[in-house]
Amino acid sequence: MWRQRWAIGLAVFWVAAFASPTQIASAKAGEASPSDATAGVILKPELPPDVGDAPPTFVTPASPADAGKSEQPAAKEIDAPAAATETAKDEPASSEKVGDDGAATSIERSDPEVGAPPLRPGATPIDIADALDALPPAEGTKSPVSALRNWRAARDALIAFYAGRADMAVWTDAKGFNPAGRAIIARLKRADEDGLDLRDLAIPDANERFDDSARLAKAEIAAAEGIIAYAFQASGGRIDPARISPLITAKAEVAPPLRALSAVATAEYPDAALEGFNPPQKGYRDLRDELARLRGSLGDLGSSGPKALIRARFDKDRVSDKTGSGAQVAADDVARQRDAPRVVASTGDIVAPATRALEASVLANMEMWRWEPRDMGEERIEVNVADFTLRVLRGDETVHRARIIVGKPDTQTPIFSNAMRYILVNPSWSVPVSIIKKEMLPKLADDPDYLTRQGYEVTEKDGMIQVRQPPGERNALGRIAFMFPNEHSVYLHDTPARALFTASRRAFSHGCVRVDQPMRLAELVMGAGWSEQRLRTLIGGDERTIFLPRPVPIHIEYFTAFVDDDGTLQTRDDLYGHVRRIESALGVGG
Repeated sequence: MWRQRWAIGLAVFWVAAFASPTQIASAKAGEASPSDATAGVILKPELPPDVGDAPPTFVTPASPADAGKSEQPAAKEIDAPAAATETAKDEPASSEKVGDDGAATSIERSDPEVGAPPLRPGATPIDIADALDALPPAEGTKSPVSALRNWRAARDALIAFYAGRADMAVWTDAKGFNPAGRAIIARLKRADEDGLDLRDLAIPDANERFDDSARLAKAEIAAAEGIIAYAFQASGGRIDPARISPLITAKAEVAPPLRALSAVATAEYPDAALEGFNPPQKGYRDLRDELARLRGSLGDLGSSGPKALIRARFDKDRVSDKTGSGAQVAADDVARQRDAPRVVASTGDIVAPATRALEASVLANMEMWRWEPRDMGEERIEVNVADFTLRVLRGDETVHRARIIVGKPDTQTPIFSNAMRYILVNPSWSVPVSIIKKEMLPKLADDPDYLTRQGYEVTEKDGMIQVRQPPGERNALGRIAFMFPNEHSVYLHDTPARALFTASRRAFSHGCVRVDQPMRLAELVMGAGWSEQRLRTLIGGDERTIFLPRPVPIHIEYFTAFVDDDGTLQTRDDLYGHVRRIESALGVGG
């Protein structure tokens, strides 16, 4: 039925385009043409003498938004009657020429621009519909496009997007890709600058001129597929964080395919809108710049080019610091290691293992930035587990920094975002069941009075032992705790074991984060009226709950590669193995 409707519409368009004004007026008035001597004779439309039976030239708007702009000069009009009477110096301006046999032969009308090929109609709605019908089916569990994990959602979005635009082309016009389409293609071809991998996508040539509308429609759809794939990867769709570890409950805000298409289609600068699906944070941008620098040095070293990590397999050697304790690896350290490249016998390429390993690490850390909320809060707390550091930030400025103690490799600190809501002064500690089973019950078996002597209160409920440590100097939470209720039951807190903060590798806890200078942190999150001196007056006695004036976003992160406040690239040990697994998932590990 839709094809019939389109056929009728085209027929109406044909008549409206080529019927003479006299015939249209006569038809409306119900009058017969003077030359119609016999009733029932069908009149042949009056055409300008230079047109004859030549096919029409269609002018297609550059986009649906331009379709309603009647005054926009999409193509230069040719005054057919005038062209029929005017002659050039060398040859007639007629649409006919005389052949060798004396017969008149038609020639195709050309674009008024000198040297331009003949104008052809762009991809019609029927062409677009046919190209959509030719997409791979949504059945099956494996996506035909590896750059997209959910092909069904992408396919449905493509169909819905063009249906909402009456199957009109958006990125192409009669000559090929329009300016918006060319900008999008350019951004897609630079996707690897952000560590994205669109290799399996057939990205069209932005400057190609298409000789038929069906191929042009396929190029249009290919550009739309590229937009979906780019937005999907840039917003964090490639890796489910839970696959890396069940203790990573950070959630990427993956862009829905239809929203991605609509956002780019309506943007004033479509390439910037597409690039905007990458993380906006300074930490991500710094790593992106570092990636470009590293790839430049790789290009200087060998014939494989600066983008080799996306395209080749790499040595699994890791960049390490001099002591192995997680201290910084500065740019001069990397340069020294890069000065001793090796040759891979199978390819002949010169490879710097340390630099390539660092590039893989940077890519993995860029991927973790995609899991962070796009709006992390103007005033916020960032806890970098791999760096054993807590920072309080206002915008991109660090206003407070403190050392922290994090979970051991077998009792890891989880990675997630939340909001701090209240503090506990003189906190009591309800010992988690896991600690009771693993650490306390074996000691109770040898010494039934062990917990009592340590100051714990032991009760029994429903056949289960419950252990509570009351407030005091020996309390494991110290004098203050910072609470942000979460599924992991972890929080920040003080500690009586302050000597542990002098260690360089501070992974000693059961998962919670112990923080140095806790009273200074409390002063910052509580705001005006809550000085350290006032808070210290509350120490001693029963537990007290004090709510923050407003919740403060807190982000527990795991960045082993980052650029510090001085602009120096820093690396840290992969304490929990998260980065190694991310590299493997991205296909850039050794």
